[in-house]
Order: sequence, then structure tokens, then C-alpha cells
Amino acid sequence: MIAIAESGSTKCDWALLNEQGTVVKEFKTQGFNPYFHSTAFVAATLQQCEDLEGINEQISSLYFYGAGCSNPELNDMILRGLEEVFPNAKISVDHDLVAAAYSLYEDEPVICCIIGTGSNSGFFDGEAVSELVPALGFILGDEASGSYYGKKLLADFFYQRLPSEMYHDFKERYDLTWSETLNKIYSNVHANVYLASFMRFIADHKENPYVTEMIREGMARFIDIHVTHFPEFHKYKVGFVGSIAFLFEDILREELEKRDCQPGRIIKHPVKNLIDYHIRHKQILTVA
Repeated sequence: MIAIAESGSTKCDWALLNEQGTVVKEFKTQGFNPYFHSTAFVAATLQQCEDLEGINEQISSLYFYGAGCSNPELNDMILRGLEEVFPNAKISVDHDLVAAAYSLYEDEPVICCIIGTGSNSGFFDGEAVSELVPALGFILGDEASGSYYGKKLLADFFYQRLPSEMYHDFKERYDLTWSETLNKIYSNVHANVYLASFMRFIADHKENPYVTEMIREGMARFIDIHVTHFPEFHKYKVGFVGSIAFLFEDILREELEKRDCQPGRIIKHPVKNLIDYHIRHKQILTVA
């Protein structure tokens, strides 16, 4: 059996396939990011996963694509955890940006972007993914991501700059104090996920002009930093994966078109397109 896993910092989508490439099972687990999760955490979490019970030893090949898996040292942290759970599998660990590239590929070069809990971008020529602009993480970067908007929302709440109806709804729903919020952000290894959790509130108010403007500003900033710096960017389609890109697709498309960008695929969950890529390009049976 073959497993394909696509992981962000929040959640991981899994698909199990037979040797013919037919999906036999799909499920979700906690997401794994080597910046926040140890080898022991990966192993312990998956060992408790009921969906893998009794079938983990049947996996012969595993392709894992994860947020933060951007160099051999970080990848090895995830790899060692997976090896404890899948003892009979040949395992490949790669970056979630590679998964995005594969899922957005339409047999021509593409600028591939992620806008979910975090954000990132790269260029896929059909052979390799290259990054021109670094992903600086939720403190310095992650433009247009859930953590980016969560920070802005919290700041405007405590500065009392939210529209009145949003301010009172937020206060009633969360009842947060400044000291409690500081603790949850600065003493929390999962602070990016905590900040992104406020996207539910933002989505509930997506028709409010404040939200529209905030989303537009973030999307414009992402495109200006992560897309237009690619040489001859206007010649290539620009595709996106991630819940934030999908939820605010209309604003994203408008900002792309303002900058002479060609919108490509905009996908909420890339795992199905990722499976299709593996099958079409006959990579499903071997691990490089």
C-alpha cells in the first residue's frame, strides 16, 4: 500500500492507495512541522491514530510533504518519527511547497503559492521547485496567511480599532484579556496556529468592509513580495493552495489581475491533485 501525506502546521491530509493507484482510505491527523514538533511527537501522535491501526505495517511507500520541511536536517526530524510508525516503508520527506507545485501543475511552468496558516511561494518548471523570496515565518512574514490576519485582528481589537459590531462580537465570543493573549502568543510553541484560529471569526464577518480591506491589503502585499519578484511573472500562471486563498478567492483574483498576473488553480486542499500528479507522472510506485 502507498501513502501520500500533505501537512501544514495545523492538520495533515492522508490518502492510502493500492498498487494500482486507487484511493482506498482518506483521513486527517494533526499537522507536523519540524520547527514546532519533535521526532517523538510525530511518532507518538501517529501511533495513537485509529485510522492507521493495523495497516501501518502494510505501507510500502510513503510520500510526506510538510510545512517547514525545507532542508535535510529538518526533514530528518520528521523522517525518524515516521520510520517508527511505518517500519516497512520507503519514506520520502519533502517541503509542502513541492506538494503545492505538483498540485498546481498543468503541464506548464507555474508560480506556486501557499496561503493557509502560513504562506510561501516558489516557481515550478516541471522538474524542480525554486524559491526566490524566503518564507520568513509568522513573526517576520507569512503575508496574507491566517497567522498574519490573526495578528492584525488582535492588534485592532486591543487598540479598539475594530468596527463597533465586530468589537462587541469579538469581546463576547472570546472574552480575552491582554495578559492572557500575551501568554498564549509568547509562551506558545504553536503561536502561529493560535493566531490563525481567529480566521473563523474573520470569515464570519467577511462581508464587513473592514475585513474586505484587511484581506485585500494582505493579498496585495503577498503578491507584491512573493509573485511579482519572479522574472517575467506575467508570462506564467499563478496558482494557490490553502484555505485562506480559497475562502477569499474573489479578492485574490482581483489583486492578481491588477498586477497583470494570470490566475491559475486555486485549491483549498491539494491532496487530491497531488495524487493525480503522482499517478500521471508515474512516481507513485517508487521513492526517489
